[in-house]
Amino acid sequence: MSRRDMILAATVAALWGFNFLVIEWGMAGVPPLLFVAIRFAVVAAFVVVVPRPAASARAIWGVGVFMSLGQFGLLYTSLALGLQPGLAALLLQAQAVFTVVIAAGVLREVPTRGQAAGVAVGVLGLAVVALGRGGDAPAIAVVFALAAALSWAIGNVISRRAGAVGGRGRLGALSLTVWSAAVVPVPALLLALVVDGPDAVVAGLGAFGWQAALSTVYTAGLCTLVGYAVFNGLLARNRSAAVVPWVLLAPVVAMVTAALLLGQTPAPAEVVGGVLLVVGVLVTTVARGSRPPGRLGSTRDARARDHAHPPHV
Repeated sequence: MSRRDMILAATVAALWGFNFLVIEWGMAGVPPLLFVAIRFAVVAAFVVVVPRPAASARAIWGVGVFMSLGQFGLLYTSLALGLQPGLAALLLQAQAVFTVVIAAGVLREVPTRGQAAGVAVGVLGLAVVALGRGGDAPAIAVVFALAAALSWAIGNVISRRAGAVGGRGRLGALSLTVWSAAVVPVPALLLALVVDGPDAVVAGLGAFGWQAALSTVYTAGLCTLVGYAVFNGLLARNRSAAVVPWVLLAPVVAMVTAALLLGQTPAPAEVVGGVLLVVGVLVTTVARGSRPPGRLGSTRDARARDHAHPPHV
């Protein structure tokens, strides 16, 4: 990677890491599922200018349900339940471990020894984080964050299976993100009405002020649209093994900024477990694609594996 690309990769990772604090800050007084519906309504509005991805309607719906609605509905709920933004960013990285495991079963992508080792280290890190979490991290919030990572991983596998990311060149992942976002607003709003109740939804709309609006602009505009455009450009110019590891800066940024701005210092076990998880994800990511999978062995499939789906935060 060139120095310019490394700066761009670090900038995007910083945007994505700070995103977790911005979400929590903007969600004050707004039910989490309603906040998700509004965020993705903004993203979905760009279907008028972003071309449709080279994917089936089934794949678009699958990515929308799992990578967008499932991931962020659960993530926002975990933050609303009291999970610290830094810890949430860290736990969400478990998606890489989950993706390898699910792909092995669904896509018959046999993990390499390096990937298997990375999964083992990542699982150990998750166990340490879960068992040694600080008193301010409710167990149910940790469960929701891990469920969000699992939902993201399922979305990754759906996307990989459809070959949607490779479609339309650099715009493949961005167009899939925008078009799948259209799946989210109505179900998220309906879930908010069921989970929180109509009165809470009406009150949340009334509480949606400049703070929530600014948070939405940051998450939908900078993190999703701008972040994806830049990251996809990096993937187009470089191998994914050189680009994707930069994403591991995101939880570091989230934890450092949470400590500096919110005084949320992670517990020692969270730090140790977090380091193990990040190392496991790094090993899993770098080792990806070094062994041909059982049945996806064509040149086209190899290119699809080399350009992994970028994170969606």
